[in-house]
Amino acid sequence: MTDTSRAVTVVTDPDTQAAVNFLGAVVRARIGAEDTAGRFAVLEHAGERGYMSPLHLHEADEETFLVLDGELRVEVGSEAHAVGAGGLALLPRGLPHGFVVVSGSARFLTLHTPAGFDRFVAEVGTPLNVPADVPAPAELTRIAARHGIQIVGPPLLP
Repeated sequence: MTDTSRAVTVVTDPDTQAAVNFLGAVVRARIGAEDTAGRFAVLEHAGERGYMSPLHLHEADEETFLVLDGELRVEVGSEAHAVGAGGLALLPRGLPHGFVVVSGSARFLTLHTPAGFDRFVAEVGTPLNVPADVPAPAELTRIAARHGIQIVGPPLLP
């Protein structure tokens, strides 16, 4: 028998999904921690060539990338993988990884289980109607640490 006592139906649309400028891309929280009791979050990223993350690891959450359009290079440890449209990369917690958009632009979803990364994006991001502001590396590292993310290396280059 399935326990549905905590199951809640959630329906969102672009008008109710928070979107921010985040490290050079537009990131929209399709569903976040508040909607899922912290179980997971799904974010959509839309960025140009060079949109990337620093090398980092998540202490508590798995991060899954599903590329909708374009191509990413995903690096995990000493391995680099090309992930194109329709491709998926599952990155377990505790493993240093990073990504960079290598095509002209890309659109991809990230699934975070459990949720939490969505709160980091909301804190670091700026509203779409405000010029993008990327925090200095030391500040980004400090904010990331509060969200269970360790920045362990420089950003990836396309």
